[in-house]
Amino acid sequence: MENQTVQTQELLTKWGLRNTTVYRNPSVPLIYQLSMSQQQSEDPTVRPDSINNTGALVAYSGKKCGRVPKDKRIIKDEVTERDVWWGDVNIGLSQDSYNEVEKIALEYLNNREKLFIIDGYAGWDVNYRLRIRVFCTRPYHALFMKNMLIRPNDEELKKDFSGDVDFYIFNAGPQTIQKPIEGIKSEGCVAVNLTERKMVILGTQYAGEMKKGVFGVTHYLFPKQGILTLHSSANEGENGDVTLLFGLSGTGKTTLSADPKRKLIGDDEHAWSDNGIFNIEGGCYAKCVDLSKEKEPEIFNAIKFGAVLENIEYYSEETREVDFTNISITENTRVSYPLEYILGAKFPAQGSHPKNIFFLTCDAYGVLPPVSMLTPEQAMYHFISGYTAKVAGTEVGVKEPQATFSACFGEAFLALHPTLYANMLAEKIKKYDTKVWLINTGWSGGKYGVGQRMSLKYTRGIIDLIHSGELKDVEFDNFPIFNFAIPKSAKNIPTQILNPKNTWKNPEEFDKQVLELAEKFQINFKKYEDKATQEVINAGPKF
Repeated sequence: MENQTVQTQELLTKWGLRNTTVYRNPSVPLIYQLSMSQQQSEDPTVRPDSINNTGALVAYSGKKCGRVPKDKRIIKDEVTERDVWWGDVNIGLSQDSYNEVEKIALEYLNNREKLFIIDGYAGWDVNYRLRIRVFCTRPYHALFMKNMLIRPNDEELKKDFSGDVDFYIFNAGPQTIQKPIEGIKSEGCVAVNLTERKMVILGTQYAGEMKKGVFGVTHYLFPKQGILTLHSSANEGENGDVTLLFGLSGTGKTTLSADPKRKLIGDDEHAWSDNGIFNIEGGCYAKCVDLSKEKEPEIFNAIKFGAVLENIEYYSEETREVDFTNISITENTRVSYPLEYILGAKFPAQGSHPKNIFFLTCDAYGVLPPVSMLTPEQAMYHFISGYTAKVAGTEVGVKEPQATFSACFGEAFLALHPTLYANMLAEKIKKYDTKVWLINTGWSGGKYGVGQRMSLKYTRGIIDLIHSGELKDVEFDNFPIFNFAIPKSAKNIPTQILNPKNTWKNPEEFDKQVLELAEKFQINFKKYEDKATQEVINAGPKF
């Protein structure tokens, strides 16, 4: 204990911190106690933490209940200037401005009565994992990162965390920026210094900034070691066959990855090395809106002591029962919990090279097939595109479906150009003979408002046929314009739905809608054509 105290003092001195009360890797019960005894946030709009009726810690992030991408900055220096994908996703900041931001954060941390330090790994593969150290002042942030990082045992703490680590997070979220700093346009900033391996958070108390900050760093560091970072879920069958599932919000990724016949490797962030797949995280960060035990029992049952519920409302303060339908604070209600809270999760959270990859899309235009087998070039094209559609009626003024594209199904987290990740994906699927499938969980028989949502029963049935190997052996047709290979038949799946044109009452209207969607793909892909090969460009829709 005395040795740990000395080590803690040394790491505080390194950053000029002089806090007298420091909690380094505190236990969950101690975090709860500290959370109840003192409201750690100095923002008067932030409610005090509490405990719900199932034992989870309930916390509030204040004004910002989600990530603020426009406040993210990447320090532009001699190294990063050459390789970072600069633009709207990665906005540059000078080293001098970063130094000012870091100084504000360290001064804030230094003047707090209590300071938390959380140590943990990013990455389950011991050959590649990153050692992460988090400094923060709110108990809920400490518990959140204790859940989301991979928790080292006592021996690993002594061996890997006694000195410097691979990456530092200084979370001074309650402190806003109150003076002009060149390159910063608001009172908040998430500044990532990739060269110095540091991240500073100011002006936002949303815990997800830390999680996604680490993910963004792996998107920069891992590819330099030949490791592909993936915004996907992953599960494993009884025979050890691994499946990756990619999909933006509303595509069914969470639901389809929670397969009772398969073990969950992880729900959100993975990496693919020469050894196979590994989860980057030690926990899950799931959406809570409309959550129920019937719809998603794995997540519902994980809300217990040690979990963190974020920005939720109670039915009543007396019962402390959560109203998951209440979105008066935000639609982005969340829960964080350790991976071991999921029954059937695999440990260690890694597996072999994937046998199948699913690109999930919720096509609200109703024209994409329920399942298509992609060539490696098509896989690259649609990986770079990252397509789904917003459903009409979900936003004021939206009358028709709206196409949404997010490169690599996670554009906000990409540090390098999307084609780099796509090239790595193509190399790996060719090397390990991985099959890539596009799965439409959206509409059939017409666009949103006319057709019907694809039956979950049929989607699960299709996925089961892929896992069993039965689907790849059937006869395939060509789906025009997109040139997908689609099965002519599939066991226990109505033949009519396999080609979406057969489900539309008006074939001419279907053809028109296909052309409209194909054009949206082409327009979106133009921004990547300068670094894409002609083979990949040709793999897109043609008309």
